[in-house]
Amino acid sequence: MSRSSTLFLKTVIILMGLPALAGCIYGLSRFDPNSPYWALPELEKLQYPLLVGMYIAMVPFFIALYQTLKLLSYIDRNQAFSDLSVKALKTIKYCAITIIIVYIIKLPFLYLLTKADDAPGILIGIVVIFASLVVAVFAAVLQKLLQDAIRMKAENDLIV
Repeated sequence: MSRSSTLFLKTVIILMGLPALAGCIYGLSRFDPNSPYWALPELEKLQYPLLVGMYIAMVPFFIALYQTLKLLSYIDRNQAFSDLSVKALKTIKYCAITIIIVYIIKLPFLYLLTKADDAPGILIGIVVIFASLVVAVFAAVLQKLLQDAIRMKAENDLIV
């Protein structure tokens, strides 16, 4: 893979992280306890569970983005078939599973938000769960393939 391809992918990863970071920063002001939005009795008790869930989910998201950048740098250095790459994929898989668990726990609160505010909260939660599931399965498949390739390479090195 050429350096321009990995540079493009690194740029995309950074561009994915910037809106998430902006959402975290903007989220603090949106969840202001004095805001008239949260003054509604139906929404008053949802504010902090949603805020905490959002920030808990962002930690594994940013860890996964960082691991993806590390994986791309391994590819740049021709270390794609190494245990470091397998470890990065394993971390990405666990981060995706963590996001799924957080959003499954957060789903009832999103449902209550949907009911009270007519917002698409539950739909967004389900999309995040399925997107994270796709990432987890894809990372698991790549991890298994990479482990098999490393094992086959080690066997071939012993034969020669």
